[in-house]
Amino acid sequence: MQFQSHISIKDLNVYYGSQHALKNITLEIPDKNITAIIGPSGCGKTTLLKSLNRLLEPLDGVKVTGKVCVGGENIYDPKVEVTHVRKKMGLLSQKPQVLPMSIFDNVAFGPRIHGMKNKRKLSQTVEHYLKVASLWEEVKDRLHYPASRLSVGQQQRLCLARGLAVGPEIILGDEPTSALDPQSSQNVERRLIELKSEYTVVVVTHILRQAKRIADYIVFLYLGELVECGPAEEVLSNPKNQRTKAYLTGEIS
Repeated sequence: MQFQSHISIKDLNVYYGSQHALKNITLEIPDKNITAIIGPSGCGKTTLLKSLNRLLEPLDGVKVTGKVCVGGENIYDPKVEVTHVRKKMGLLSQKPQVLPMSIFDNVAFGPRIHGMKNKRKLSQTVEHYLKVASLWEEVKDRLHYPASRLSVGQQQRLCLARGLAVGPEIILGDEPTSALDPQSSQNVERRLIELKSEYTVVVVTHILRQAKRIADYIVFLYLGELVECGPAEEVLSNPKNQRTKAYLTGEIS
């Protein structure tokens, strides 16, 4: 299977003080596919995900070297603005982080920041992305209720709608179903699979069954190193590296 690259990572290193968290990562992440980053706890999965939209920068003692190119642009070039980078990325965290405002205003927040003021256009945008996130029918009669009243599963889909409303190229998910019940997890997984026709999706997961269900491409990290990557069926069914085999069979966790 041939993949067209959307994100190109070259010699990426991340240090937390003296801890070398990511070691010389060189990797191509395919366009309009779901890439799952897997590996044991503490292996650098979330660090790699955060490096893709420069979320590591505010942390004290963090040093990042190497290149992360999105559509050919190195996002770590000093001339590139962080806000420009983050507009390309929609982020789903482990725990939904709704804004302390209404359901409507959560989705409208990004478009307003980027200059959308027309009320009719805003309403159309909010409706469209709530539908994309499969939430519209559940909330259309209470758009001005506080978002905090939604269930956790609904809040995660609201965060997805909010992220998509700024027109990103890429959806990043940091264990986006870990706080959800099985039905809500299925809803989020289903939406991600549907959205990959329009977006590049990169998901950190500690659930191998989930990686098997949704991933087109697998990245396996171990102790901060890229051990193996490739089409999901290949890596999960016939891994080339002994450490990958050991992880998939539960010998290392």
